[in-house]
Amino acid sequence: MKKSALLLIAAVAFYLAIPANTFAQKATYEGVAVCSMCHKTEKAGQQFKIWQDSKHSQAYKALETAKADEIAKAKTGKKAVESPECLKCHTTGTDVDKAMLGPKFKVEDGVQCETCHGAGSLYKPMGVMKNKAEAVKKGLVEHKDIAKYCETCHNSQSPTFKEFKFDEMWAKIKHSVPKS
Repeated sequence: MKKSALLLIAAVAFYLAIPANTFAQKATYEGVAVCSMCHKTEKAGQQFKIWQDSKHSQAYKALETAKADEIAKAKTGKKAVESPECLKCHTTGTDVDKAMLGPKFKVEDGVQCETCHGAGSLYKPMGVMKNKAEAVKKGLVEHKDIAKYCETCHNSQSPTFKEFKFDEMWAKIKHSVPKS
């Protein structure tokens, strides 16, 4: 009996010594196909259509051109779709462990929802999304300074950079949910 009690105490002590986030579920990237299921309606502000009509949805395709390959080969010695320097701003998910990509995720979908809003598997359930504080707690990213975040890609490090007019560009992709 004493041996069992000692083993139990040792097991509890070991468990308590492990950091809490060791067993935390890691978020995965779901992809725009998953996000669009709820974000394409009028009630949701047609956020999917706004993305679909934007250059963000075509960002990966821009890397598949001869001009992109010419630029990439001069800078990196690789084709544009193989160059991490190009992919970091033209795609989502190429810089993470492939185990973090859900079954419907496609890198070819370009700059997707989760590029800005974070990996969505933990905040995608409707019950979570209806509670913004809970969604943020589960990984939904809300940028305090969206212009500064956009400038992590839209800057002079890009070989095709032109002046970035945030207000003008933001007006094209702004996608808030209408108030009911």
